[in-house]
Amino acid sequence: KVAIKGIERELICPACKELFTHPLIIPCQHNVCHKCVKEILFACEDSFADGGSESSNQSSPRIRIAASSMDRIDRINRAGMKRNSLTPRSTLFPCPSCQRDIDLGERGINGLFRNFTLETIVERYRQAARAAIAIMCDFCKPPPQESTKSCMDCSASYCNECFKIHHPWGTVKAQHEYVGPTTNFRPKILMCPEHEMERVNMYCEICRRPVCHLCKLGGSHANHRVTTMSTAYKTLKEKLSKDIQYLISKESQVKTHITQLDLLMKETECNSERAKQEASQSFEKLYCVLEEKKSAALRAIETSKNIRLEKLQTQMEEYQGLLENNGLVGYAQEVLKETDPSCFVQTAKQLHVRIQKATESLKSFRPAAETTFEDFVVDTAKQEDILGDLSFHSNGLEIPVINEEQSRMYNKALISWECPGKTDSDDIYVLEYHKLNKEEESVTWQKIEVCGKSKVLSDLDDDSSYAFRVRGYKGSICSPWSREVIMRTPPAPVFSFLFDDKCGYNNEHLQLNPRRTSVESRAGFPLLLGSERLQVGCFTTLDYIIGDTGIAKGKHFWAFNVEAYSYLVKVGVVPSSKIQKLFHNTPDVISPRYEQDSGHDSGSEDAFDSSQPCTLVTLGMNKFFIPATPAALKDPASRILPLPSCLGICLDCDRGRVGFYDAGCMKCLYECEVDCSGLMYPVFALMGGAAVRLEEAVTANDREYHDDV
Repeated sequence: KVAIKGIERELICPACKELFTHPLIIPCQHNVCHKCVKEILFACEDSFADGGSESSNQSSPRIRIAASSMDRIDRINRAGMKRNSLTPRSTLFPCPSCQRDIDLGERGINGLFRNFTLETIVERYRQAARAAIAIMCDFCKPPPQESTKSCMDCSASYCNECFKIHHPWGTVKAQHEYVGPTTNFRPKILMCPEHEMERVNMYCEICRRPVCHLCKLGGSHANHRVTTMSTAYKTLKEKLSKDIQYLISKESQVKTHITQLDLLMKETECNSERAKQEASQSFEKLYCVLEEKKSAALRAIETSKNIRLEKLQTQMEEYQGLLENNGLVGYAQEVLKETDPSCFVQTAKQLHVRIQKATESLKSFRPAAETTFEDFVVDTAKQEDILGDLSFHSNGLEIPVINEEQSRMYNKALISWECPGKTDSDDIYVLEYHKLNKEEESVTWQKIEVCGKSKVLSDLDDDSSYAFRVRGYKGSICSPWSREVIMRTPPAPVFSFLFDDKCGYNNEHLQLNPRRTSVESRAGFPLLLGSERLQVGCFTTLDYIIGDTGIAKGKHFWAFNVEAYSYLVKVGVVPSSKIQKLFHNTPDVISPRYEQDSGHDSGSEDAFDSSQPCTLVTLGMNKFFIPATPAALKDPASRILPLPSCLGICLDCDRGRVGFYDAGCMKCLYECEVDCSGLMYPVFALMGGAAVRLEEAVTANDREYHDDV
């Protein structure tokens, strides 16, 4: 028999760190107290309701959840209850043992089994630990007597007299099962938590849990492989017994490993002391350097002070000599008493020169020395930054690399990085960023600790460039900084809208997705039938679609993607007063040289048509076409640019300007004037095979990374 006191480690709840109380079996096969499961779920719901505040996560002092697990709870809070129109509600539970997000199913905590076997073992442990503490009778009048037996059917403890009274001979209660005094009462029959009136009689090999026949017939285990309870009992007991016998047979090997681990622990203690000494010596060297610099600086200040005080003291004595009957003035007064001319002239000449100098110095008074010590201010900003980064560097940690393709700058900044070598080798990452400003001499980095491999940043200034860098930490050891990546914010606040499926929308030629964030033109039979009637030129129509929200004032920016296969797309803005004209004046030409009336080329490609109801630029065949301007006519090749992967439009209603941008680097490709007298709407025109997709806003969900896929 195994000593009951030697297995205490297996009887501790991973959440509350105390002995199990009514343990529940989580689908990941770990055990957690019933109360702890409820409190963790309540903490998740409270945190979700309060916006993920730290105070709500710590709502129960009974639960001691590690800090590394709190980020997982925050992630579950953001996800909330997984639900949609097709799937029933299910609850996610962060298991404190395996750190995985476990789906508890539609019934949640009510669908979990109690681990009665573990509960019985815990009770035996409690009895061994409190052997001197007796279990009292539940039915005695005060004072209660010590119980001698417990009834498993009544879930109560009795002394001999009370047991006879409540279980009289010849009655049904006399057939109840009784055991020695205990506080652990378990049901004789294990009932199904999903079908409370059915007993479990099968074992699901897929879910590894007992089930009833209703679960197999039409429940969640209908298509799972199951076996009878007796077969599962026999199989699992044989496997467990075999594995236990194997471990017992390897007792000598286990003891050898324990000895090795004991030696490794001692070696770790010695190495840690040695590392502490080396670290102390390194800091002592820094202290010595600082002390030397401090002494030299204080000596320089003291020397300068003495020199200045000496000069000021001398100057003060000279001015004291200018007082009556004192110093130079007193001496001059005595010289004036001389009556012999020759003797007076001999002395007065030199004295007069001194008196003149004193008079001039009195008119233009200047202290002989400065009182400020601005030249002796020690600038330690750079040294403070270096000391702030002082940490244990290790060549074993991979240097993170910021993924510029996954990172993007829109309404918020999404910064994503990865480690080229190991996966999840770091415990935590530190992301630093600062705004690029040529006027600032010193750079102040803003620091953020991140548990994942991406971070969403908000409150960045518009039309500004920022530098980003990241490093990984594993304990107190950190990796070097990654290469700095510079990204630029949009020139104006992001304007959100969807495609309008009502105003002028032609559902025969255009197709919107359900979210109204992308539109595609259908180059099908209507286009072919229209082209069949054409004999000359290349006349066809453009299909227009506008945004569902207008802009009245201010400066706004939006971005979109044009699919690479698109033949012809026009993008821009249109005032509300010209929307009707836009949709009623649908004829357009692929070749601007074609004129419907004359049937010949007009040569109008090089002239900007101001009569158009909206301001547009042309895109297509992976090219960006700058509208014709006098400057562009001199070099026609400069009008054709490669089509950026993401385009942006910036509308400044106050200045009456619209700009077209490469949204990847926020570089302006073309800008022109526009009439903003009314509401302005984003407008798109498609012809042939083409598609436009609006850029999605960056949200907090973009940084969620799940460890278990």
